[in-house]
Amino acid sequence: MNDPQERFTDLYDRHYRSVLGYALLRADRGAAEDVVSETFLVAWRRLEEMPEAELPWLLGVARNLLAKQRDSRRRGLSLVDRVTALSTTHDHVAWDVAEHVVDRQSALAALASLPERDVEALALATWHGLPPDQAAAVMGCSVRTYNVRLHRARGRLARALRSEPKAARPTAPAVPRRYAEEA
Repeated sequence: MNDPQERFTDLYDRHYRSVLGYALLRADRGAAEDVVSETFLVAWRRLEEMPEAELPWLLGVARNLLAKQRDSRRRGLSLVDRVTALSTTHDHVAWDVAEHVVDRQSALAALASLPERDVEALALATWHGLPPDQAAAVMGCSVRTYNVRLHRARGRLARALRSEPKAARPTAPAVPRRYAEEA
């Protein structure tokens, strides 16, 4: 067969049930069907490289995909376990979305009260996760200068968060720090 589409169709027709059976022994129906679909997608992409012994090759691809799926599920469960370990029963029972909105609003107000350069230094480190040398390059300064700016910005942010009373958080406007000190 010279036509790739005919060759693939023949391959699919001959081996679909065997690959599905293999996957069903190792995963639930939905996951097995996903693995079989991905297996034949790999087969389509690598049709020209397909060895003469097609079924063992297809089963090997399915085996690798099942292993990736298992690893992914294991990582997900590990993440859930870590989050669960960091939270308490009280967190689950007493979780109130309103408190989180208030915390978010106070954090945004505190950030708004900082100079733009402080916000940029904080964002490069925390939001974008840049190491100091890369963040310094973005800000156009030396690494040492960036580290000092970041240290001072963190201090200003901590003071801004501490200075805002909890009762006033939801309605308090963002007041620049220099004006707040004069009052």
